[in-house]
Amino acid sequence: MVMARTRHEGALLGKSSIKVKGREEEEEEEEEARGGGGPMRAAAQRLMKVFVTRRIPPEGLATLNKAGDCSVQLWDSDEPIPQSELLKGVAGKDGLFCLLSDRIDKEVLDAAGPSLKVISTLSVGYDHLAIPEIKKRGIRVGYTPDILTDATAELTVALLLATSRRLPESVVEVKNGGWTTWKPLWMCGYGLSGSTVGIIGLGRIGHAVARRLKPFGVTKFLYTGRHPKPEAAAELNAKFVPLAKLAEESDFVIVTCSLTPDTQGMCNRDFFGKMKKTSVFINTSRGAVVNQDDLYEALVNGHIAAAGLDVTTPEPLPTNNPLLSLKNCVILPHIGSATYATRNTMSVLAANNLLAGLKGESMPSELKL
Repeated sequence: MVMARTRHEGALLGKSSIKVKGREEEEEEEEEARGGGGPMRAAAQRLMKVFVTRRIPPEGLATLNKAGDCSVQLWDSDEPIPQSELLKGVAGKDGLFCLLSDRIDKEVLDAAGPSLKVISTLSVGYDHLAIPEIKKRGIRVGYTPDILTDATAELTVALLLATSRRLPESVVEVKNGGWTTWKPLWMCGYGLSGSTVGIIGLGRIGHAVARRLKPFGVTKFLYTGRHPKPEAAAELNAKFVPLAKLAEESDFVIVTCSLTPDTQGMCNRDFFGKMKKTSVFINTSRGAVVNQDDLYEALVNGHIAAAGLDVTTPEPLPTNNPLLSLKNCVILPHIGSATYATRNTMSVLAANNLLAGLKGESMPSELKL
């Protein structure tokens, strides 16, 4: 791997790991070059040590660099860090900056040791973190809610339209010569106007999705979850219903709920069996909410019309997964928050969460354990 070097980067630590120097470390080197040291060296020794598990958006890394009170070691790759490197990298660190794809379990926490004070994840989800173990050790956790709401809602609407109107299929037909003439029923799909949309999880993202769909002429919104949300529902004139009723009456089912023990595998054979044969299923929450074998069966046997997924189990989905063989299943590589502005803003928030936690201050967005 070729390493770009800036004035903030020090010696390489392993194959793909770099050390990013804080301002105090640079001043210490200048002082030593002049034959000094002393107080500046002592200050440098008090720097908090941070490990970043992946190459992150530049604004987030710049925020860490400018802090001046932490020494950052970065796994400088867009690919996931190998477990062995993660265990080495986190050892003795005060702070950990991780991603949703990093499994922070007991083994990682043991490798970090008692010095680990803060974990900051570049995500709104935290099912990759061993929360009970983290809580037991008194480690604080920062995350990035709210910021990705709009981007994920936009992507959800785009995925719904692409799936229901068969856009990927149509593009393929244009490219492979299948477009021979105009045909009355060729590439027909399902429209939103006059439809009933069911949302599983009317939280921030679910609400934002519904607000964007309303101008399309949706007749009725249904929603389900742990409890009614009258304020959000009032804006949409949405009705709180049991999960089974939502499945039975919706033309479009959109999953935007959190992954919990109650929601894991919730969308299964029984659920799909209750849906209309003309209905479209969309999931932009977590892959494990859906039993993918049951979804495949429902799509193949015509129990539902189509499905669009931005999340799967596992991620990435193996290229030989049977869902990828279906024309009526559109799968995206978990890009719900993938806009430049959103990812940069997420990285800055995650960096500020980490820095605040290291100082013992209030985090901008702390997960209450």
